[in-house]
Amino acid sequence: MNWLTRSLSSSIGNKLLVAITGIGLVGFLVGHLAGNLQVYLGQDAFNAYATGLRELGPLLNILRAGIVLVAIVHVVTAIKAARSSKNARPVAYAKHTRVVSSGNSHSMVRTGLLILAFVLFHLAHFTWGLTHPEHYKLVDGEGRHDAYSMLVLGFQSWPVAVSYVVAMFLLGMHISHGIPSLLQTLGISHPKYRPLLEKSGPVIAVLLVAGFVSIPVSVLLGIVPLPEGVL
Repeated sequence: MNWLTRSLSSSIGNKLLVAITGIGLVGFLVGHLAGNLQVYLGQDAFNAYATGLRELGPLLNILRAGIVLVAIVHVVTAIKAARSSKNARPVAYAKHTRVVSSGNSHSMVRTGLLILAFVLFHLAHFTWGLTHPEHYKLVDGEGRHDAYSMLVLGFQSWPVAVSYVVAMFLLGMHISHGIPSLLQTLGISHPKYRPLLEKSGPVIAVLLVAGFVSIPVSVLLGIVPLPEGVL
């Protein structure tokens, strides 16, 4: 196990760990968006989806904790990799490539930290029910946790909706730069396919951001309405 620890502690190991955790987080985002988009199917469908998740019991909490842990490892390792890269670079070379290389790495770290902070707020709001416990306690006509109404009420608040949209755009910037980088780290790079691989990040980022942002915008526009009789 010592060789594994040493490998992951190295500069290359840090970059590899950033890439692996990044892939895991993108996969989670795709699944999370697919679930969230069910809000367009109405209260019953969305609450049925939310109830299905709750019925996973302890497994759901393990999955949530795992995602948070992966996110923390991703950010912490990215910071270590950025510092290691900066310290290993000769002074003259650093001056020459500061904007392109070091600047981009530090930008990724900053957006990653901001996104992580938002994720913690998002969990406190919609998952743990800490910010609006009165919304978290709502139940629908079937006696289920009314996740649909909780979501609508949450995004009817302009500060919450705007912070969500801003966070999603930061996420899009992060993914747009991050996916080509992680593919290169994993050795998935070929001159023939490089243009396609470089476009993969922006394309995936646009699709994810458009999907996530559409929800608070639809709530504010009344496309996703609050059910009658709620509050």
